[in-house]
Amino acid sequence: MTTSTASEPSAAPLLDLQALVVAVRRRRRLWCSLALAGLLLGAAVAVLRPPPPTAVTKVLVAHQADQPNDPGTLIRTDVALLQTTGIADQALRSLGSPDRPEDFMRAYGGTGLTNNLLQITVTGRSEAEAVARAEALADAFVADHVKRIKDAADAEAKALLDQRDRLREQLAQVNRSIGDAPKQTGPNASANLESLYASRAELTSRITDFGQRAAEAQVGTPRLVAGTQIVDAPRAVRHSLPTAAATDAAIGLVLGLVLGIAVAAVGAVVADRPVLRREIAANLGASVIAELRRVPRRRAVRRGPRRTRAARARLTTTLARTVRGSEEAVSLLELGCAHSAAAIALDLAGALAEEGPVVVVDGLPGSQLSRRRPGPEDPTVVVGERAPALPPGQRRLGVGSVAPGTAWTDLRHLGTRTVLVVRAGHGSAAWLHTVARQLADQRIPVLGVVLIDPDPRDRTDGTLWDGPHTALRGRNGPQVRQYRTGRRRTERPPMWTARVPDSDQEAR
Repeated sequence: MTTSTASEPSAAPLLDLQALVVAVRRRRRLWCSLALAGLLLGAAVAVLRPPPPTAVTKVLVAHQADQPNDPGTLIRTDVALLQTTGIADQALRSLGSPDRPEDFMRAYGGTGLTNNLLQITVTGRSEAEAVARAEALADAFVADHVKRIKDAADAEAKALLDQRDRLREQLAQVNRSIGDAPKQTGPNASANLESLYASRAELTSRITDFGQRAAEAQVGTPRLVAGTQIVDAPRAVRHSLPTAAATDAAIGLVLGLVLGIAVAAVGAVVADRPVLRREIAANLGASVIAELRRVPRRRAVRRGPRRTRAARARLTTTLARTVRGSEEAVSLLELGCAHSAAAIALDLAGALAEEGPVVVVDGLPGSQLSRRRPGPEDPTVVVGERAPALPPGQRRLGVGSVAPGTAWTDLRHLGTRTVLVVRAGHGSAAWLHTVARQLADQRIPVLGVVLIDPDPRDRTDGTLWDGPHTALRGRNGPQVRQYRTGRRRTERPPMWTARVPDSDQEAR
């Protein structure tokens, strides 16, 4: 049994958090727009729909079963009792209002601040009406609570007194039996008399006890009644429009930001659009050779920031060296960045024009290059239909597109070797596989990938160290590895790439 020294490629993760974070960050315009919309919407709601006039009052509620460790059950019961038609009807009658109790119940609410402190909040059409409603509602609640306390105490006292009266009847019967005892004769007469005396003593004790308990049931009622009172008179709540607008705007900002980030994250996972160098190189089967910022549509293709111009100059030098050393025509094929590809083609044609005339074959959708107004130093641009009529010895540089709807069989007329100009995050992983597979079927080698608008914080490696050499893509020749270590610098190879096993693996 032999042990392989070559490390096997690791499986691709189900969810790449690094790619997800980069994709969400690249869609910052979406979640920033939603956050701004939430901010404006929250401020607009505070201005256009101000809160109605509101009044508050606080009521101290005394309970007969108050306990220091009460979890708030009693005050929650009071809040529920406040939201009843009986109390609402009492308050409306004191106000002389024709409103229905069911409608009035929607205009107020209660909150238990502590185990014995109830806050009542009431809205109205004006501040005076809200204050009057709060006062009537608090009085109705206090009256209802006091009535329930008194009714409970009276019911308990009545029950005790009724029991005492029944015991008194039994005592009277026992007394009559004791009065008739001397008339009885026999051996058990003395024992029966002692039993009657004992029963009378027990009944007398119980009658006294029930009388005391009935008196105690009435004694605690005044304390509970006095303890239930309005401790904070009804007052109108002052609303500050700037404060309300700032609060609602902050809430809208947070909600919009969270919603935007969630939408961006879900969209990134569903769309599966590679944004990292590592993923784009692996899906296209070609290394990333340069990175450029995107050229805006309304800006001249030869203008831009100094750093962008320097990067374009370096790329132009590299591509010009490659074109000069090749006898085959080279094309630039774009995906999601037609203006950037046109700018690179014009720069490359200008660099090659020093050695002879160069014709740029415009194969972009809509013939964007041929329809533009040419400058004094711009090369000759012809549409793709006129390319066969050009002289055979003239250097040509093709510019085309590999976007959906591309006529793949026409790409060889633009060039037999190509450089892909791909905008990061534009094409899905499935479409990048399709592009690489179609170019391989057309036997068009890919020299490299120019990444447009990359993520500035991307630190992944866009080089395929163990992939097939770019000069051999699409050919029938054997495909060799640059390094025969068996180690993979990218997560997954293209599905169409035929891999030849290493010598040590062949031996096994």
